[in-house]
Amino acid sequence: MKHLHYIFATILLLTFSSCNVYNFTGTGKIDAKTFQVSFFPNNAELIEPGIDRTFTLELQDLIQNQTNLNLVKTGGDLAYDGEIVDYRISPMTATADQQAAQNRLTIRVNVRFTNKKKDTDNFEKTFDFYYDYPAAQQLNGETLNKAIKEIFERITQDIFNESLAKW
Repeated sequence: MKHLHYIFATILLLTFSSCNVYNFTGTGKIDAKTFQVSFFPNNAELIEPGIDRTFTLELQDLIQNQTNLNLVKTGGDLAYDGEIVDYRISPMTATADQQAAQNRLTIRVNVRFTNKKKDTDNFEKTFDFYYDYPAAQQLNGETLNKAIKEIFERITQDIFNESLAKW
């Protein structure tokens, strides 16, 4: 019975010692130690104040929470920069009397990712997502906050997956 404990402990030790190759966030082994996220200015034609700062912080927080990388202001091994290029509200469905029944907020962000440790990982790509809401509802206050939160959660996760998880 004592030998069974030693065998189990050895298997457990070997299992957890191999976690440096893969971790639970799906990022695999990352040679980088630091990352930086530059400010993402809002260059969209329709400007919603504050979303540039909100997006920048959301991306920083996501990477910090899902990796063991250290956030730096400059000179990071991994660098994210870009801009918000589109903030658009458009009607999606119409009622019988040709009025909008549902609207869609779409936000698109252009991202340039640089990996100083592995140039083949570098990319420039746009990411976008949307939020549908009833046309009778104004897009402000809690509705706007919920829409932006949902859109940015999806976009930042897509950026993370493209740059670090390789999904």
